[in-house]
Amino acid sequence: MSIGLRLSDRKIPFIDHYGLVRKILASRGKGCYTTFKMDYETTIGLEVHSQLLTKSKMFCRCSADYADAAPNTHVCPVCLGMPGVLPVINQQALEYVVMTALALNCTIPEYCKFDRKNYPYPDLMKGYQISQYDAPLGVKGWLEIEVEGQKKRIGITRVHLEEDTAKLIHRSAPGEGSYSLVDVNRAGVPLMEVVSEPDIHTPEEARQYLMKLRTILQFLGVSSGNMEEGSFRCDANISIRPLGSTNSVVKVEVKNMNSFRAVYHALEYEEQRHRRVIEESGRLVQETRGWVEERGVTVSQRSKEYAHDYRYFPEPDLPPLTFSRLWVEELRSHLPELPDARQDRFMAQYGLPYYDASLLTGSKATADYFEACVKLNTKAEVEKRAKAVSNWILGDFARLLHATDTQIGDSKVSPDHLAGMLDLIDDGTLSGAAAKTVFEEMFNSGKRAAEITDEKGLTQISDAQEMEEIVAQVVAANAQAVADFRKGKEVALTFLVGQVMRQTKGRANPSVVNKLLKEKLEESA
Repeated sequence: MSIGLRLSDRKIPFIDHYGLVRKILASRGKGCYTTFKMDYETTIGLEVHSQLLTKSKMFCRCSADYADAAPNTHVCPVCLGMPGVLPVINQQALEYVVMTALALNCTIPEYCKFDRKNYPYPDLMKGYQISQYDAPLGVKGWLEIEVEGQKKRIGITRVHLEEDTAKLIHRSAPGEGSYSLVDVNRAGVPLMEVVSEPDIHTPEEARQYLMKLRTILQFLGVSSGNMEEGSFRCDANISIRPLGSTNSVVKVEVKNMNSFRAVYHALEYEEQRHRRVIEESGRLVQETRGWVEERGVTVSQRSKEYAHDYRYFPEPDLPPLTFSRLWVEELRSHLPELPDARQDRFMAQYGLPYYDASLLTGSKATADYFEACVKLNTKAEVEKRAKAVSNWILGDFARLLHATDTQIGDSKVSPDHLAGMLDLIDDGTLSGAAAKTVFEEMFNSGKRAAEITDEKGLTQISDAQEMEEIVAQVVAANAQAVADFRKGKEVALTFLVGQVMRQTKGRANPSVVNKLLKEKLEESA
């Protein structure tokens, strides 16, 4: 943004990239403005690499399921980069990328090709990576996110397909110094790259974008989306620019972020670092920086490459591809229900509020679990049961899953288990308070609710005669609460109900307790 500063009656335009305005003002003394504050806007673009869930690698028949394999056991001459070998395209990988591009509202060009991306890293077996440059599989799409109740559309520049690299394992041993080992198992695994437009302006928007993208990939079934295992990886390009300008200062790439939390904090740190450098009249350089989780900082790794540094040229061993519209539309027709559509259906079909539906569809596994549990219902109204299932999944269940670092699909509490417990609550066998105890035991042991209820003697007491004596004792022992109730303080009744529940260890039926207490208080009035 050009800024006009009046210095000695002469207006001079500046783009304040490195504190030039402040330097000039300081040199002019008291006759000029003595303070000047520049407002900046953060610009973020994300490059997401996601491994595809194919059985074999991108250009050979080696198994792509290498996670638990011994090093260098899923290899062949093709993925080892031996001379004279020829790659063969994995058709399933192509279909997965086109499906993803369609789900991201991209245009699918009728023509695409593979290119060689040249760079001399030790994890690149051939000395180049087979990727795509100027003719990708999908272009000009978008993804919608929501931040603080406001929806925003983030543009998708491109979706393309390439092969993953080998994995470097860095070691350090006394007397041996530092060294690196190369595991080639990962080399050649199909890798999809989704590149966003620089439409993201806050770390929170970046986090929401990544979460939404991962959810879409999981709903499609094309990727596990596991960041911790490296099957879903993100590189971020961040810069700041004067507010209202289209001229960014310097773009910095940030790597080594293996969680949504890490992405958020790395971008937050870089945003603050950029502003601090400029305010202190320093100079930002275009570079690649790595996030160091333990220290909460980014560190410089290398100068940032430009596209021409990779010396892209068409891959001579693979022919260009052309796609018929019929094939593309057939893939489109096979797309599953995506997160936004499922969220809308949960609200319409089950009467869920927006908050519940949005959280439940934030994960395919959670959405599937919810719906499976609701469909097992035989006793309650559908909307009532759906809300009850949602409350348990988003409440106690989520708390226990988080505390034990467990995924809902790996839990010992199956949809059938939860549905059975809710049936006990609905028919009056189990109270809401006792259900919390039962659920935690279900979570830890995998036993059914009915079994736990019998073992622990948690069956709800609904017999009025059985509770009359306890109610009488509570009324007699709490004269002040009784007096407060008669003065119109409804909270006193809640206290008395709590006392009855305490004596019955949560087994008393609350509605029956309320009725008996009111009758008893009216009798003694």
